[in-house]
Amino acid sequence: MTLPGLRERKKQRTRDALTRVALELFTAHGYEGTTVDEIVDAVEVSQRTFFRYFSSKEEVAFAVQHMVEERFVEALGQRPPAEGPFDAMRNAVLCAWDTIGDAITEVVPVELYLRSFQMIESTPALLAVHLRRSTEMEETIARIIADREGLDVDEDPRPRIAVAAFSGVMRVTAQLWGRGTDQSLEAIRDLTEEYLDHLGPALAPSWRDGDRGRGSGGEGPGGAP
Repeated sequence: MTLPGLRERKKQRTRDALTRVALELFTAHGYEGTTVDEIVDAVEVSQRTFFRYFSSKEEVAFAVQHMVEERFVEALGQRPPAEGPFDAMRNAVLCAWDTIGDAITEVVPVELYLRSFQMIESTPALLAVHLRRSTEMEETIARIIADREGLDVDEDPRPRIAVAAFSGVMRVTAQLWGRGTDQSLEAIRDLTEEYLDHLGPALAPSWRDGDRGRGSGGEGPGGAP
C-alpha cells in the first residue's frame, strides 16, 4: 500500500519540477527561445518523460493557471444552491484564492507565477491561446450557472452575460495586480474582492446619484434583491 503512494509523489515531484524549470526558462529567455531539450536537460530527465506529463510547451506554460482555474470551477460547483449567480461566482473565486496559495507555492514561487502571467500576456502566440482558453472557461462557467438556475444556456442569454461581466472584472484585477507594487497572493485576493464588490454599482442604470459605495452582494447587479 505504501509503494503506490511513493510512486505518485515521485511523479508529482517530476511534474512540478518540469513546470517550475519551464516557467523559469520561459520568463528568462522567452517562450519561443526555449526548447523542450533545454527544459529536460535542466531537470535531468528525458524528452519521453516530459511528454508523459505534457503534450507540448504550450501546455506546461499554462499548467499553474490551469490549476487555479480548476480550483475555481470546483469551488463554484460546491456553492450553496440558494446563492444567486453573482454571489456564487464571487464567493467561489474568493474561496479559491483562500486555498490556492499553498497549492501554487508547492509548484512555483508566487514571484515566478507573476512573471509567467506577464510572459503569457507579452507573447503573441501564448496570448492567443490565453484568449481562447478564457473563452472556453467562460462557456464552462456559463453552463454551470445555467444548470444551477435550471436554465437552458442556449435559450436564455443571462448566464453568458453574467459570466462575461464577471470575467471582465477578473481580467482587470489580474492586470492591475501584475502592474502593482504588492504582488502577493493576498493582494490579488483583496483586489479581486474589492472590484467584485463594485460590479453591482458599475452596472447600475445611473452613476449620478453620488453613490460610489460597494454593492450589497444581493441577487443581481447593484445588489437588487
